[in-house]
Amino acid sequence: MPRGDKSKYTDKQERKADHIAESYERRGVPEKEAERRAWATVNKDDGGGKAPGGSGRGVHTGHPAAHRGGKLGGEASAARSAAARSASARKAAETRKRNAERTSSRR
Repeated sequence: MPRGDKSKYTDKQERKADHIAESYERRGVPEKEAERRAWATVNKDDGGGKAPGGSGRGVHTGHPAAHRGGKLGGEASAARSAAARSASARKAAETRKRNAERTSSRR
C-alpha cells in the first residue's frame, strides 16, 4: 500500500478529516496544509486506518486531540472585567453556602 493511501480509513474517519480540514481552511490555512493537519489529527485520535473486518461496535478513542481547549483557557475570563468576575464569584459562593445548608439539614 503506497504512502498516503486512504483506503484503510473508515467512512467516519474520512468525514472527521473533512470536517477538520474545513475548519482549518475557514481559519485561513492553505488547503494542502489543512488536509495534512486533518489526517494527522485523525491518526492521533484513532490510531490510523482500520484493519479489515471488525464491523459493529468500535473502540472508544477518547479523542485526545479534542482536549486542547484547556491549553487555551483563561482567555474568556481575562476578557471579563474584574467587577464581573467578582460578582460571579460572590454568586457561586452564595450558591455553595445555600446548598451546604440544604444538605446539612437533611442529615
